[in-house]
Amino acid sequence: MNLIFDIGNTSTKVAIFDGRKKVISIRTRMFSCDRIEKMLGRYEPEKVIFSTVREIPDFVIDLATHGIPHIHMLDHRSRLPFRNEYETPETLGPDRIAAVAGACLVFPGKKVLVIDAGSAVTYDFLSGKSYRGGNISPGLSMRFRALHRFTGKLPLVGTTEKYHSPGRNTIEAISAGVISGLIYEINEYIRTFQKKHPGLNVILTGGDAGYLKDKLGYRVTYMPDIVLDGLNYILEYNAK
Repeated sequence: MNLIFDIGNTSTKVAIFDGRKKVISIRTRMFSCDRIEKMLGRYEPEKVIFSTVREIPDFVIDLATHGIPHIHMLDHRSRLPFRNEYETPETLGPDRIAAVAGACLVFPGKKVLVIDAGSAVTYDFLSGKSYRGGNISPGLSMRFRALHRFTGKLPLVGTTEKYHSPGRNTIEAISAGVISGLIYEINEYIRTFQKKHPGLNVILTGGDAGYLKDKLGYRVTYMPDIVLDGLNYILEYNAK
C-alpha cells in the first residue's frame, strides 16, 4: 500500500493506492491527526510520498512516516519517468511534475497538454518521454479577487452557472469577463497546440476543472486525480 500526500495552496489531498489502483482519497483544508491515524491504521502503507507547495506541519511528517520504511519527498532531484527539459528544474512545482508523470502513465509515448485549473492555471506539454515546459496564468478565484482588490469600486464576485454576456450590470460584466476570458484562453491554448502537434491529447484537472470541462469548445480528458496518479507512479518509480 502507498500513502500519497498532495499538499496544495488551499487544500490537501491524501490517498491510499494498492499498486496502481486508488483505494481511497480525501480532500481537506485542515490536517487532522485522527483522520491520518485512522488511514494509517486501516491500510498500513509501506511507502509514502509528499508533494507540497507549502510548509508541511511537523506532526504530519511524524505521523505519516512512523514505521514506514520508504519515504520520498518529491523535488527536482527525484528520479522521474520522463526527461525534464525545464531550464530551472528546481523552480518547477511538484504538482506540475506529478501531473506530467500522470500523463506519462495514461498516455505513454504520446503528446499531451496537461491543463491544471486551480489557484493558478498551468499548461504543461509532454512530448513522448520529454517534458518541454509550460505556462502559468491566474486561476478563476485569483482573477475575481484581483479585480476586487486592485480597483476602488468593483465588488468581489464568484463563479456562477448563469450569466449574460455582454454583461447587463457590473456583477454580470465581471462574471462574463473573468469566466469567458479563462474559457477563451484555454480554448486558444488547445487550438494552438493541436495545430502544432497533431494527435495531441488534452488532460484537464484541478479544483475548477469540473466547473470548466463542459464549457470548453474542445474535447478534453477530465482527470481530477491525475496528480495523485502521477505521485503514486513516481513513488513506485523511485522505490525500484
